[in-house]
Parts: sequence; C-alpha cells; structure tokens
Amino acid sequence: MQPSPTIQSSAGWNQVNEDECRHASQVLEVVGQRWSPSILLALARGAERFSDIMAVVAGLSARMLTLRLKQLETAELVERTVVPTTPVMVRYRLTPRGDDLITALQPIAGHVQRWESDGDARGRN
Repeated sequence: MQPSPTIQSSAGWNQVNEDECRHASQVLEVVGQRWSPSILLALARGAERFSDIMAVVAGLSARMLTLRLKQLETAELVERTVVPTTPVMVRYRLTPRGDDLITALQPIAGHVQRWESDGDARGRN
C-alpha cells in the first residue's frame, strides 16, 4: 500500500490577486482541453511539423489537431512559421510562454501520478 501523498499548505495563495486567478483560468481553459497537453508535450519533445505531431499523439484527428494548434497559437503558447519552400512547409514550436507552461505542468503531472496511478488512491482523504 502506498503512503498518502503529502498535502502542502495553500498559504501561498494569499499572495495571488483576483486578476491573476482570472488569467490563470483563461490559460487553464485552453490547456485543459482534450489533446492540448499532449500536443504541447509533443512540441516540447521536438515535434515541429503537423505530421510529426500526428505521429506521436495517438488517436488525434487532423481536424482536432488543426483546431487545437489554432487555439494554442491564439493563447501565444505555440508559434506557427510558414517556410516558403515548394511545397510550403509549416513548422510549429513552443513560444517562451509555452515552454514555461510545460515546466508549470510538471507538478500537475506529478499530482496525477500520485493520486491517479494507484486505484486505491481515489477516494482517499
């Protein structure tokens, strides 16, 4: 049986104002959509082209990838660059904001591993 995860105090939230919370909600709304974290991770691991992302994110449709890439670009997490070649090549990469977000998502991934990887962890208080 695994020990219960350590719960850290939320006292640091006393330093956060409502505007910061609203902005965080906007970012989480984009990042929290299905496929967005997987796309960001694929880009962080070196995928640059549409086909690269499709190859590493199993189950993702081309239509959904197009939609999510546009949303991530609008949120300034992903940058799209058109390379003027024949045929035209489009490359995607994380912006500094997107790269920083990947770092911020690591504790969330740790949280998921601690609480969701063990079926017994669900429902524990």
